[in-house]
Amino acid sequence: MRQVALVTGASRGIGLAAAEALAQDGFAIALNGLFDDAELHEAVRRVKAHGVPVMAAPFDVSDTTLAAGWLARIEETLGPLTTLVNNAGVGVLQRGDLLDVTEESWDRCLTVNAKALFFLSQAFTRRLLSRTRPETLFHSIVNVTSSNARAVAVQRSEYCASKAAAAMVSMAFAVRLGPENIAVYDVQPGLIATDMTAPVIEMYRKRAADGLTLMPRVGEPADMGGIIATLASGKLPYTTGQVISADAGLLVPRF
Repeated sequence: MRQVALVTGASRGIGLAAAEALAQDGFAIALNGLFDDAELHEAVRRVKAHGVPVMAAPFDVSDTTLAAGWLARIEETLGPLTTLVNNAGVGVLQRGDLLDVTEESWDRCLTVNAKALFFLSQAFTRRLLSRTRPETLFHSIVNVTSSNARAVAVQRSEYCASKAAAAMVSMAFAVRLGPENIAVYDVQPGLIATDMTAPVIEMYRKRAADGLTLMPRVGEPADMGGIIATLASGKLPYTTGQVISADAGLLVPRF
């Protein structure tokens, strides 16, 4: 038997890198994207090149009515799920003063980044607990939150609040699922070169080189993919509830 993972937000960026890293470890992969489009199909093609079973799972994670049906469909195609990577997320509609944040932007961030993560994890967990699980297969939830779960970016306050909520969800599920031998991790990326950070990443490259991060560079999606695959493969045994600060030392206190 092989491990089977659903990776949300896997059309590009960190999600696609995670899917490829998991495929390299032998996982069967369901790649989620918001749309059944060329970008998702290309991501599926790339992951299939690693020689594992792969399927597209195009659905809106923020629509909680879809979760149970899609999980069932994935298991019918790939086999029993062992792993959920909650990577799908959105940024703010507009950076700026928190006094100007709209309810639309607040609701969007909290709905996708926290609520969707909670209820997809709930639906996934219910499936796992409804059956006998092979002890030889590692089962886990890996949530991708952000260094902004801890560090304030006042021009993106609603995003920070949503990631802080997601970090607490991670801890809550770790406590609930520890007795079931299901590990839960919170990966908190720092400055990563993705589509979301594209408008500001060159500025952060310079700041990283000047000492903002202890390691003088910004991260790449492949860095995050490797971390996620390491966790999901059970290569950190006897751990759960950990926050992985994947930020090159960005948040290390310094004098």
